[in-house]
Amino acid sequence: MNFKNITVYQIYPKSFYDGNGDGVGDLQGITRKLDYIHNLGADFIWITPFFRSPQRDNGYDISNYREIEPMYGTMADFDAMMEKANSLGIGVMLDMVFNHTSTEHEWFQKALQGDKEYMDYYIFRDGSPDEPPTNWQSKFGGNAWEYVPHLKKWYLHLYDKTQADLNWENPKVRSELKDVLRFWKQKGVKGFRFDVINVISKPEYFENDTIGDGRRFYTDGPKVHEYLKELHRDAGLDEVVTVGEMSSTSLENCVRYTNPEEKELSMSFSFHHLKVDYRDGDKWKLQPVDYRKLKDLLETWQLGMEENGGWNALFWCNHDQPRTVSRFGDTGVYWKQSAKMLATLMYLMRGTPYIYQGEEIGMKNAGFNSIQQYRDVESLNYYKILTQSGLSDKEALHVISERSRDNGRTPMQWTDGDYAGFSHHEPWIGLSEDSKGICAENQINDEDSIFAYFKSLVKLRKENPVIADGSIEFMYSEREDIFCYRRSLEGREMIVLCNLTADTVSGDFASHLAGMSRLMGNYPDSSVHSGGELRPYEAVVYQN
Repeated sequence: MNFKNITVYQIYPKSFYDGNGDGVGDLQGITRKLDYIHNLGADFIWITPFFRSPQRDNGYDISNYREIEPMYGTMADFDAMMEKANSLGIGVMLDMVFNHTSTEHEWFQKALQGDKEYMDYYIFRDGSPDEPPTNWQSKFGGNAWEYVPHLKKWYLHLYDKTQADLNWENPKVRSELKDVLRFWKQKGVKGFRFDVINVISKPEYFENDTIGDGRRFYTDGPKVHEYLKELHRDAGLDEVVTVGEMSSTSLENCVRYTNPEEKELSMSFSFHHLKVDYRDGDKWKLQPVDYRKLKDLLETWQLGMEENGGWNALFWCNHDQPRTVSRFGDTGVYWKQSAKMLATLMYLMRGTPYIYQGEEIGMKNAGFNSIQQYRDVESLNYYKILTQSGLSDKEALHVISERSRDNGRTPMQWTDGDYAGFSHHEPWIGLSEDSKGICAENQINDEDSIFAYFKSLVKLRKENPVIADGSIEFMYSEREDIFCYRRSLEGREMIVLCNLTADTVSGDFASHLAGMSRLMGNYPDSSVHSGGELRPYEAVVYQN
């Protein structure tokens, strides 16, 4: 399947649209809003997990891969959604959480009963109650091992303690997961996103990490490429679009994951560019965005993937990340311009775009002023960790407000009415504190809106093969305030020029644009040719 010229729209169903009036988004809600996504021009929707789950981690703790969690609806609702999506020519991509299951999954419950077969579905180790097998840390805080007293064993959980890691060394586990993929393919699903797929392969021997939190032992683990090739082959994944979420990965590994000759995945998500405001590499230590580092990372990954046959997934935000415009742009006077600039910068590069719900209307961070407003297990855990480490409540809350995954999980803002048109009932999580006036209803028919601009970008990608198939060359690499690149294909050229700052910047831009015409931009006109200046957060696209 050709995935190079498609655009994917990511849906976090719990916060997208409430179809049955209980305050929680659901499958009926997705069905009702598919026309909106079709209007935007997206070719695929990626839906985060709606499978049976106790919702400890908002669905990423799956207790049954083949059943729908009742809060999201029924299998009949899923089938109706598929029918509507097919009628609009929209492919459906599902989120597969294959590193771990919920501890409420039937497999783990049987393991807890001492069933040897199912204990081997997970990673259990002997040990005394006061000494975990290793000092590895969970991604959500605390030790990555949980003790089971009646078994006198520990089990590994790289994430929450209710998310037990599966044992991919066991061929029965791999067979079970292939069957899950076949089940959903038979229902018409045309794509799969694999959650933290590069941590599925654990080392043969477990040992303490004397210099880190353990991730160096399992990130891009020893057999991960072997497992992905087997999954691709046996589950027939060449017929669908696949994307792997890669935790703390390397460029070299992502080339292998996504090079077509390897037959593993269509593309990969990597997150290095979203760590440029982490102090000392720590998500929970704040620093201003390092735009020099951001540019270097984007350039390195773009060029490295192109030179070696790999393929990027292009994205700024998702259900785990703060809102793009709040993080890299401006939430005040240049809100609209910066939101458009960031989209131009990212989505015309080499790769497949993933637009996250609300990004196309410039939604902002949650802006919550109390820890009681947060729902995310990671945020709540780290609030405790930060306050216990010496931060005041106010200081800890500020860190959480910048970093929490709930920033991307506030309800989609459809209208300026009650609960932003998301529901007639109080939502499961509060609205963004800065939601008034920012809604889809106000933007759909406004030619100058962020939505209209995103729609133009999506259309541009479809109409210009140079974007999907062309090479990429970066310009002004030495400048921290400018992000600029040239796309080229068979004599056709496109230049994308972006001002990353709230200041007017100047340069010899016109010298690169001879013989080219302005194609689009986030200001109604362009001053680049005449004055050699870019206005605050200006983005402009030229072509020959």
